[in-house]
Amino acid sequence: MSNSTQRWHALYTKAGCEKKVANALSRKNIENYCPLKREWNGKKKLALVPLIDCYVFVKILNSDIATVRVTSSVINFIYWLGEPAIIKDEEIEIMKRFMSEYGNIKVEKMPFNENGILREMSAETISDKAHLISVKNSTVKISLPSLGYVLVADVEKSGVDIAPTFANHYTSIHKYQYTRS
Repeated sequence: MSNSTQRWHALYTKAGCEKKVANALSRKNIENYCPLKREWNGKKKLALVPLIDCYVFVKILNSDIATVRVTSSVINFIYWLGEPAIIKDEEIEIMKRFMSEYGNIKVEKMPFNENGILREMSAETISDKAHLISVKNSTVKISLPSLGYVLVADVEKSGVDIAPTFANHYTSIHKYQYTRS
């Protein structure tokens, strides 16, 4: 990996410290993203809680890894094949857009076999090159293959339209765009 290219990585944090880590990274002028969802806490109080427990995403140079690692409440980077896992820029953008457009979002792990190869998910196959959107009944799903997660939102089916795709003219972020009516 080139030292002059910033890439997104996933950090594993202490439980309940995701927002604290994001704030500490921001104070160090390190670009980060901690996806937060609204959740009812108690009887009538709405709270912002992390979408993925113990995860914060950082966009850094390879030379910044040591600086990030020593941040308070950071346990370590998420690794893949012995290196800090690289999260695709388009997956972070898709996650940000999905979070801004839908409420009641859940996270599901993608099923992998013992060799780290993605298994089929029900009737759909999700590849590492595509961000499939499934609209079934009142559920919208998008895949984030470099993270190994699927984001699921419950919506009214009449409120979701799948934009037409032209595979040769768009990147995968545009290929599976979704719009709300």
